[in-house]
Amino acid sequence: MASMNKPMNNKTDALKVKSGYEDVGGLKMYFEIYGEGQPLVLIHGGGSTIHTSFGRVIPLFSRTRQLICVELQAHGRTGDRNTEISFEQDADDIATLLKYLNIEKADFLGFSNGGTTALQIAIRHPQICNKIVAGSVLLKRNGTFPQFWEFMKNGTFEQMPQPYKEAFLMVNPDPDKLMNM
Repeated sequence: MASMNKPMNNKTDALKVKSGYEDVGGLKMYFEIYGEGQPLVLIHGGGSTIHTSFGRVIPLFSRTRQLICVELQAHGRTGDRNTEISFEQDADDIATLLKYLNIEKADFLGFSNGGTTALQIAIRHPQICNKIVAGSVLLKRNGTFPQFWEFMKNGTFEQMPQPYKEAFLMVNPDPDKLMNM
């Protein structure tokens, strides 16, 4: 299961981290735990890793909270399974991970797609939720400009922001997995 490892981010180098993988519904899910106190689950945005979304705030938040940081299906160090990726499945995966980690209730902070996943956790698993912070989420398809959806429909790998590509390859050097994500 988990082991004591050093995170792969200069901003968090001085922090103790417990990291590992847990089998969650046929998925080898990666997680990191920092600090002590009331649990706060950090859920990254689409195309991101733990550290691209939260690397700068982990040191601050871990002073007073136990942070449970996850990487979702096909992101970073977490594996993939032969199923579609959905916010509902991501919510179920996180709920199962928390059960394995013996965390009965937590607060959740999700950014972008992670925010939508946090909302799905509140809907599907309200018994494990204290508070939800959902940052930069799209609640409805018409919540953004129509050009956004046209761009997403025709998006290419070349259009993915280079920092996201580099961050993925830092934690998972397999270019095929980056293309799959």
